[in-house]
Amino acid sequence: MVELVPTSVGRLCVTDNGRGPATVFWHSLFVDQRSWEPVLEELGPGRRTILIDAPNHGRSESVDHDFTIEDCAAAAVDVLDHLGISEPVDWVGNALGGHVGIALAASHPDRVRQLVTIGAPVEAFGAMEKWGRIIPLVGLYRAFGPRAVDGILTKALLGPDAVAAQPDRAGAVMEAFRRADRPAMLRAMRCLMLKRRSLRTEITRITAPTLFLVAEGGQEGWTIADAEAAAATMSNATAETLPGTGNVGPLVVAPGQIAQRLRQALD
Repeated sequence: MVELVPTSVGRLCVTDNGRGPATVFWHSLFVDQRSWEPVLEELGPGRRTILIDAPNHGRSESVDHDFTIEDCAAAAVDVLDHLGISEPVDWVGNALGGHVGIALAASHPDRVRQLVTIGAPVEAFGAMEKWGRIIPLVGLYRAFGPRAVDGILTKALLGPDAVAAQPDRAGAVMEAFRRADRPAMLRAMRCLMLKRRSLRTEITRITAPTLFLVAEGGQEGWTIADAEAAAATMSNATAETLPGTGNVGPLVVAPGQIAQRLRQALD
């Protein structure tokens, strides 16, 4: 079932399928819930899966005001309430989705049973990265649109290996960005990327078992050493690597391994 669910950050597109324990999937910045399709195909039946398009992404409503990671976490609570889910859910978040899951697990520990993040750094961008890479990227997009930054983003999100090994899957993932409403995506980039802050304090408040999954091929600002250091500050967290590069690359090149790891973690 697909529906637009009213939340505090507009109506979000939610896909609710299956029965059993609920697992929520929230995608990375720039893409949409369809990026999870290879993983869900491998995961198979036996659980209830809830996929959410972030504000200003995919088929969700475009909002004309700024919003934060915490606002997205509050919207996730709105979605769960709308679906009549009061028991804790398993949360699987990719990059942005991992940040939302961290905020949710820290602020509403009664709503998250287990947390899995894929490619979700817990630190804010450093000054050099922000001024040398992020601000110019946003400026290019604002001035010239998606074509001006498509190659840069494809490399950062997926890596060359994913594009070479799975060109159709990689193209489908990036198509969500290419077709996004430009003013809406620009606002999301400014709110969720330019203004991204550290989540160090939040992770120390999380009591749910947590698994940080990191692309072994590399990702800006997030290595397995970083993830292990973050996990060491938490009461019940571990970190592991996945094949692939970048934030989203593992979903494209290693959906089977991700599905297997999720079954182990969530069951």
